[in-house]
Amino acid sequence: MSIIDKIKSELSNNHAAIITSEVNRFYATGFGSSSGTLFITKERAYFLTDGRYFDKAVEVVHDCKVVLLEDFTEQAQRIFDAHGIQIVSVESKTMTIGALMELIEKFPFKDFDSSPWLSDIIEKQRIIKAEAELKCIEQAQRIAERAYTKVLDKLEPGLTEKQVATLLTYYLLEQGADGIAFPIIAASGKNASIPHAQPTNKAIEDGEFLILDFGAVYKGYRSDMTRTVGLGGVNDEMRRVFNAVLGANNDALKVLRPDISGKLADNVARSTLEAWGYDKYFTHGLGHGVGLETHEPPRLSKKSDSILREGMVVTVEPGVYIPGKFGVRIEDMAYITADACICITKAPKALICK
Repeated sequence: MSIIDKIKSELSNNHAAIITSEVNRFYATGFGSSSGTLFITKERAYFLTDGRYFDKAVEVVHDCKVVLLEDFTEQAQRIFDAHGIQIVSVESKTMTIGALMELIEKFPFKDFDSSPWLSDIIEKQRIIKAEAELKCIEQAQRIAERAYTKVLDKLEPGLTEKQVATLLTYYLLEQGADGIAFPIIAASGKNASIPHAQPTNKAIEDGEFLILDFGAVYKGYRSDMTRTVGLGGVNDEMRRVFNAVLGANNDALKVLRPDISGKLADNVARSTLEAWGYDKYFTHGLGHGVGLETHEPPRLSKKSDSILREGMVVTVEPGVYIPGKFGVRIEDMAYITADACICITKAPKALICK
């Protein structure tokens, strides 16, 4: 059932839902735009968008009537009047207070519902990936892996972190990405001890680790992977930390299946790192959901109350960050099956020294 049909089935005759967030509009209509409003009533759905997008939206959007935006207040009122709408639900998790107050001011005689109801319906459906969505995520990952292979061929001491990030961006686009999933992390040496370090003009040097965290966008869906590469020779401590993180990654993947908690998955990885003596240096959660957004539910962390379900796509990204020295992170994406998981990420994880 499409999300539009799902919402329709939950609405009463005098109740409408408005979807304004860009990502949820795309999920509902299959059409990407920087502006637009989706109105859903019990009987019919309407997508209002401006002249920049109207013609293309008519071609792409099939589950609702596409309307050229001219006067939002007047057109919205017509929809409300045509369907006897009194209650209007909005996305509580994405709509700003300012945007809600503007709607209340424009339509003072409507009752606006800012409860989590609408956001929860959308989130519950988005969290389980349909086959077509999974294929897009897999394709985004294949693009990222091809780009990674090309970057590995170019890596050498003397390149700056910014140059590496720029190369990776170029290869992602060259290999078919519609865009990059998030700002690329390319962190070497001491910078790699900062989990979300931004690329700098620092040159990568022999004897350092380089963390690369990146992803591609394909047809709106995203990938997310991290690999840690050694430049030249790495010392025994670095190799030991790498093996600990690799072990934590593999152990966590082995336990992923429906009905386990995100907290348990995180605990497995953390326990492996504890056995190596590095758990105190694992300073973030194990992972998160991936789809139309790079970070979306469920969460895999010490405080997570998420329960894994068949059809979810999650990351597994344990890391160890030794302050002032170096860091290691290895991140894969996994698809939760009926009784286990399938690792979507195919890029080699063994230590590579360039």
